[in-house]
Parts: sequence; structure tokens; C-alpha cells
Amino acid sequence: MTGILAYSDVNAVRPGETVGFMVSCTGAETYKAEIVRLINPEGGPAANPFRYDPVATPANRAYPARVQTIDIGSYGVVEAHPLIGGLAGQTLQAMVWPTTPGSGRQALLGAWSETEKRGFGLMLDETGALELRLGNGREVARFATGVKLAARRWYLVAASYDAATGQVVLYQEPLATKSFDAEAPVRIEAKSGVRPDAAGLPFLFAAWHCGSAGHPTAYGTLRVGGHFNGRIDRPRLARRALDRAGIADLAGGAIPTGLETAVVALWDFARDIGSETLRDVSANRLDGETVNLPARAVTGHNWTGAVMNWRDDPDQYGAVHFHDDDLYDAGWQVDFAFQVPADLRSGCYAARLTANEAVFFVPFFVRPPKGRTTSRVAYLASTATYTVYLNNRGRFGSLATELYHGRMLFMDAVDMLFLEHPELGLSTYDRHSDGSGVCYASRLRPANNLRPTGRLWNFGCDMFLIEWLEWAGLGFDVLTDEDLHEQGLDALRPYSVVVTGSHPEYDSIEMLDALDAYLRQGGRLMYMGGNGFYWRIAWHPTKPGVIEVRRAEGGVRAWGAEPGEYYHSFTGEYGGLWRRQGRAPNRLAGVGFISQGFDHCSYYRRLPASEDPRARFIFAGVGDEILGDFGALQGGAAGLEIDSADPAIGTPPHALIVARSENHSNTYELVPEEVCIPHGASNAVMNRQVHADMVFFETPNGGAVFSTGSIAYAGALGHRNFDNSIARLTTNVLRRFADPAPFPPPPKG
Repeated sequence: MTGILAYSDVNAVRPGETVGFMVSCTGAETYKAEIVRLINPEGGPAANPFRYDPVATPANRAYPARVQTIDIGSYGVVEAHPLIGGLAGQTLQAMVWPTTPGSGRQALLGAWSETEKRGFGLMLDETGALELRLGNGREVARFATGVKLAARRWYLVAASYDAATGQVVLYQEPLATKSFDAEAPVRIEAKSGVRPDAAGLPFLFAAWHCGSAGHPTAYGTLRVGGHFNGRIDRPRLARRALDRAGIADLAGGAIPTGLETAVVALWDFARDIGSETLRDVSANRLDGETVNLPARAVTGHNWTGAVMNWRDDPDQYGAVHFHDDDLYDAGWQVDFAFQVPADLRSGCYAARLTANEAVFFVPFFVRPPKGRTTSRVAYLASTATYTVYLNNRGRFGSLATELYHGRMLFMDAVDMLFLEHPELGLSTYDRHSDGSGVCYASRLRPANNLRPTGRLWNFGCDMFLIEWLEWAGLGFDVLTDEDLHEQGLDALRPYSVVVTGSHPEYDSIEMLDALDAYLRQGGRLMYMGGNGFYWRIAWHPTKPGVIEVRRAEGGVRAWGAEPGEYYHSFTGEYGGLWRRQGRAPNRLAGVGFISQGFDHCSYYRRLPASEDPRARFIFAGVGDEILGDFGALQGGAAGLEIDSADPAIGTPPHALIVARSENHSNTYELVPEEVCIPHGASNAVMNRQVHADMVFFETPNGGAVFSTGSIAYAGALGHRNFDNSIARLTTNVLRRFADPAPFPPPPKG
């Protein structure tokens, strides 16, 4: 059986720039690559036939196939150093919070090589008990407490080895909690006849050394294993065996008097929380770095609950949460590259890779030439949302899916590939193997759910909008969420109208501020979806393509952030819903998320406001009262995730609600932020709040906003090859919004 996985080094390029493609192919000696312009998705029998146009380029040819692997799991690494490798005796200690003890051996900290059987390492054994291993390459001495650590509880763990006497002491001590658990401390003494040899080995946190990789990775040639699930706080390394009092002294925040010469490293994870640096505050400065983005800005062993923002007291956030399924960069090598021709139109493109029966698309966007525009229309690609949803497994991994879909779950090719390749990593809609929520997402890995075929969600759904823009004939330039975040208003300023995707759910403060400023200077926004501008995100300050989401206090969410962990580690900004931070989507787009349902999509009914002279241009040539009772997305234009107007949270008082959806099923429930007291009348059958609103309003300086309030809206545009009321009214809006003639201000009152 042939399989292809691939990704690109960038997700958007300009003419003259190059995009590289990393490919892994099994079951074939070669694969063929073809660069294509994507026109529409493979949308099923209710949609237009799947179409893509080839792009003439020397990159279109066969390439030799090879297999590239992914080293998943996070850890911390300090490069090999004589101060570590030359130790005769030592003390290892840390505060640890294990989350999956007993699920197999897991490394905590040390310079231990599992393959070479040498060095020293503190770890959990197969049963979840604390274990110390000492090895010289020929013999291994093992010492364990024999008592399993409890999950999600803080412990002081330590092990000392006296080289002169061979004395080994292990300490496993639960820290005080607010519970009534009476777990007792454990102390084990033994003798070792093995003198450890750690020469040339790196010092690792949450993993052990497994030799060198057979190929270069994003982190050099180091290969690791034994990943630890849980948190590590205040790790220490001393050059001699310390007694219990010395261990207690060293566990403080500074080097105590009398231990200055004993300390090899005093790592303080509360330093540089927004980075990948693991700071050693001793004079030796044995700094390390994290690999694969373990979670930071998480509560440590001494968090009291009195502080909620890690910036107010970083010392209470001195832990790093490692996971065996963290992944930042797959680390593959480039197999081929495509240099964008100078005359290639802005749009949505892909590398189409084929080998025998296998087909894999790697989409990317071509921006307009730098400093130029080719249209008055800009399409804003929701690349932040794509990244956050990348490789979402929760759809088939959660027992709740069938409940809120209102039907039996079916598995498709996307799901099957995830089951076959767990090393592709997780989305922020998933939980780690230890049950904690995934708060970081990266695009630098193969993405099975970012393609024009298969499931019609996010990118696949947005391809209906690309198809409509191609058909409308005004041309368009593509901008990405990264452009908006990095360039702000300057990215939007040249355009008369900005068209969003079907689900622009995730936004940074820079993105929202740019859209707000654009509208205030007279720009026009077509919000073409639902559940937009919902969650606040933070982009990594130095690593491209990495996003952080803290799912704090409410909202429709797959998991909730731990108490005290609502602030982003990258920026220190408060996470969660924009609505809870005074920036409800209604303020920008006139509508905000109200409900979701996945069993069937409905339609809109025109309201009296559609006859207002201000809205006349929208309905020119549209005589229908019922709008969108058709579509490729579950049979209607109104559904999946829907938004409604609400003046109480920001819908402008002069906004016209020109159409409203109706007849949704009872799987459509009010979003949690709308329900303060649980009750039995929160579904669409019983609650009048549950509907999608189509809204128009003017903004200062001749600008305007048109919002559809529905993700499914995009799937109705191409019905009967665009000969329908939804396509007609939407194109009316596009043409008027692209016209530079200013909109008159609304009448007062």
C-alpha cells in the first residue's frame, strides 16, 4: 500500500519567492509532484465538480521517494559538558507532578543513555515508583522506592550517590496539599558497586538519550526516548551526595551559604517563561532549551491560588509541563521546491503529490507582488484557524461527538490516516495522552485535514468562497492571518473590501485592531461565516507558524485551562473569549456566536429591514423570501455554527438585520456564555435566541459591514452553478463594497 505525507516550509509566498516541500512516501520508488491552482473543493453531488488548474513549472516532475520520520514528544536538553560528564558523585533533585505514573518507564532528569546503558538518571519505573539508574556501559545498577507516585500530585524527588562509599539514597516525598490524602514520604538506602560514566552525554529533562538519529532533525542528530508526562519544577544537580537538609536548602530559589562549591546547576524554569530557554542561575550557566514546545506558564509546586497571572509572580509558575505527544517541527528535509513565477496570479495553490493510488495535497497561498495590489478585493485566508485545528483527532476520539452531531459517527479517510500516524501530533481541540489540554499548535508538520478533498471544514469549506471569488470576476488578492498580525492596517489599507473565510475563529489583538482600524478609515468587510473573532490567540514571537490558545473561563471548548493558567506564555496576555475582554464579535461584525449543530442546515427568511432603502443594493434582482434552502453543506445556507445580532454586546444600533434563519433542530443549543443558569429550554426548538442573522451596517468614513452569520453559507454559493439567490445577493454586496463610492452615514435615530 502506498502512502504520502507532506508539508511546506511556508504557507504563503509572493512572486519570485520559493516554497519548499518536505515529503515522506512509502510503498513506491518515486512520486510525482504537480503545482496546481485550486478552484473549488471536492464538495460531493450537491456541489460543482472538483476543479484545479495546472501551473507550468519545472517543479512538475517525478522525485525519488524516501521515508522521513517524526520524533514526537517534548523534553529539555543541556548540551554535554565536562562539569556533568566528569561527576563522580552527585545529587539529583526536583519537584515533579506526574500525570501518567505506571504507564511505563519515564525519565525525569539526568545524563542517562538508555542505548549505551551508562550515565545517571532519575526516573519513574514501570510501576510509577521513583527509580535511580547508574551505568558504566557494562553494568547497570537500579534502585527504586517501590511506591507508586500518585497522579497529579506534587512531590520532592531526589537521589544522592556517594562515589567514595557507594551509598545511594532515594527520597520520594509528597508535598502538602489542601486534600486529606495521608500519603507518607519514602526514603530508601542502598549500596552501588557501579560507578556511573556520563562523559559526553547531554543532560536531559523528561527524556533519556537514545543515541543519534539516522538523519538530521530540527534539533540536530539527538534521539531521545522515555518521555515523561507531567511537570518538573526546580531541578537541581550537585557534585556530591547531599543529606536531607542540604537537599531542602538547595530546593530554595537561591544557592544557600555553604553549598556554593557543591552546585553544578540550579535550573530556574520561572525565568524566561516566554521562551524555550531553561535558565541555570548558578555560576556555571549550564542553560538548556526545550524541544517540541512543552507547556510553560503553568502553575508550579508552590502556587497558592492567590496569583492568576504568571507575570505577577513568576516564581509560582516555575514548572514546565512535558508531554509524550508534543510536537513543534517534524524536522523533515526539503525534497523539492517551487519558485513562484513573476506573473502568477494571487490565489490558492497546492502541490498535488501522487504515487500509485495515493494522493496528497499541500495547499499554500500566493500573495500579490510586494508593494502592489492586483484587485480592489482582498481575501483574508484564516490561516490561524487552520493551524489551531491542524490534525484534529477529537472529532472521532470523543464520545460526545455523536451527541452533538445528532447521529452515528462515521470514519472517513482523514480519520483513518490519523489512526495510522499518531506521530502527526495534535490540534488544540485535542487532549494530550495525560488528559491535559493542547495549548500550542504548529503548522510545520503534515496536515491531513488541510486539503481540498475530504471533510468540508475550515479550508475545505473556504474553497467554496475561493470558487465564488473566481466566478465573480473582480479578481482578488490573498492575504493571510499572519500578514494581518504582522503588518496590521498596512496589510488592508490598499483594498476597498476584505472578504473573510467561513470560520475566522482565532484572532490576536493585532488582528482585531487592524480590522477595526480598517473599518474606521472607510474599509468594507464581508464576514462570510460563523463563529468568527471568538478566541484570543498569541503568536510565538520567534518561531513561525506557532499559535497559543488558553481556553479560559467559558466558551464552546474541548477542554478548559487549569486554574491559574489563563494567561498566554508567549505574550502574558489573558486568554479565552474575546467577548470576556470587551471585544465581542458583534462589535466588529454585528453578529456573534450563538449556537452550533451538525445534523442539518436550514435557510434564512427575509425580514422587513431587507426593504430598507439602505439595503436595496443587496437584494437587487432577488425576489425570494426564503434564502438558501439549498447547499452543499447539509442542505442549507444557515447552519453548522451560527451567529446572531445582540445590541447588548456590541451590535451597532443602526445595523439592519435583513434576514434570519429558522427551523433548526434541537441539536442546536445556546453557547455556554449565553446560559448563566442551566435550564431545559436552550435548544433551537424551544429558544428564540437560536438563529443566524444576516446583517448590514455602515461604518465611519464611508465604510460598511456585511455578515452572513453562518459557516454553511459558503456551501450555498455555487448551487446551480451560481444561479441562485445566495450567490446573487452576495455578489451584489461584493460589487458595491468594491466600488470606492462611500456609503452615506445612516440616518440619525
